[in-house]
Amino acid sequence: MQFDEIVAVRKSSAAWRLLRADNAPLLLSFLGRVFVDDNVREISESALVNLLDDELYSLNKRLGPGTYPRTPKAYLDEWAAADTGWLRKYYVIESDEPHYDATPAVERAVAWVRSLRERGFVGTESRLNTVIELLRQIVYGGSTDAEIRLAELHRRRAELDVEIEAAERGDFHVMDATSRRDRYQQFADIARALLSDFREVESNFRSLDREMRERIATWRGTKGELLDEVVGSRNVISDSDQGRSFQAFYDLLLSADRLDELDDLVRQTQSLDGLPDDDVRLTNIHHDWLDAGTRAQGTVRRLSEQLRRFLDDQAWLENRRVMDLLRNIESSAYTLRDHRIDDFAHEIDSPTPQVHLPLERPLYRRASTVEVASDGIEEGHADGDSTALFEQIHIDPAPLIEHVRSMLRRRDQVTLADVIAETPMEQGLAELITYLSLTDEGFTKVFDESATETVSWTDDVGAHRSAHVPRVIYLRPSHDPDHPEENR
Repeated sequence: MQFDEIVAVRKSSAAWRLLRADNAPLLLSFLGRVFVDDNVREISESALVNLLDDELYSLNKRLGPGTYPRTPKAYLDEWAAADTGWLRKYYVIESDEPHYDATPAVERAVAWVRSLRERGFVGTESRLNTVIELLRQIVYGGSTDAEIRLAELHRRRAELDVEIEAAERGDFHVMDATSRRDRYQQFADIARALLSDFREVESNFRSLDREMRERIATWRGTKGELLDEVVGSRNVISDSDQGRSFQAFYDLLLSADRLDELDDLVRQTQSLDGLPDDDVRLTNIHHDWLDAGTRAQGTVRRLSEQLRRFLDDQAWLENRRVMDLLRNIESSAYTLRDHRIDDFAHEIDSPTPQVHLPLERPLYRRASTVEVASDGIEEGHADGDSTALFEQIHIDPAPLIEHVRSMLRRRDQVTLADVIAETPMEQGLAELITYLSLTDEGFTKVFDESATETVSWTDDVGAHRSAHVPRVIYLRPSHDPDHPEENR
């Protein structure tokens, strides 16, 4: 890096400002524990104030009164200010309380400080193997020459054949404790770095959204050119390099086979002897990836919806501008009519044409007359039992939605019969109707009228009941609901 570049980074980098702050130890320890170690992606102001209040009380008691004299709210306001950029303060839907999330600058500063720790063991062999494997993927994965690809595949198959023959003879190399520690250290570094990168991914998505809004607000061309420029693609954010890379990772993580394999490998690795156990969160690190990826996916969806509403507002403003121009033309025309000048005279019947189509006129309809007689009315009595009117059954759709989501984590699509077979119904016909009317952002629902399924249950008195319904298919959002046969 050049001298001027370092000076510019020193002035503009929020992470550098954090490291130079007077309260840097408090910032790094508190924000690092809450947002990085505990992987908190969204927390309310009241909850964060309580946590910081406990932290300040503990530090003032240990270091002396007045070490941190300000209130927790004052510290949070300073850390979330625009000129610091360490916390992102925002409001969520259906809540009037502000929420907080750490910015990528906090992740970078915490990671840099952690890298300053002395390490008793530094592995290099696994990193070299990773570098070679990455270079192979770049060279052979991007090659369009079939002969080059075949040569590489034959080479890999020959190596596997040699390994298989050696293993059949009982001659194989067992990885020693040092090699396992080397690879485990690299796994831990990559796993933590990948989890911290999700905040930067979300930040980049928001930057893309701001760029699109700025281009729309400052556009000086025609509306058609704007639509071709911004909305011509399916989704501006998802079609970016950042969006495509994240979607590929998220799809890979959502694969049931890959997720089960990853879970099994992580747990087997954690059970081996001789590996460091200073971070128990690595056992469930793939679940933290999934939670962070789901939040980033939700951010993309919300930004896309906001961008669409922004475009609608722009269209409404343009239409209002057109109406203002028309009213100005009408006003100028009336002014010229009232103040005629020589050599200019022209009369118009109306500033706008009046069109009345014959078919717009409704046909004559005679008003119906109803005679109401209230004489001789007596109080009635019910012949049957009316208690059934008060025995209403309410079905909570939340557990049913969770049943469908649970099965979709392992499969791309499931039918209503599959869901009921795994989780039998307990409320009878009312629960079946609730299944048919489920709506959720986590899946789409398709009715296949060409096939019929039989759904069975047992009522309160022990009688066996069944119903014939069209086949209902629940799909992940990435599938096309208009072509259920292709998804299967």
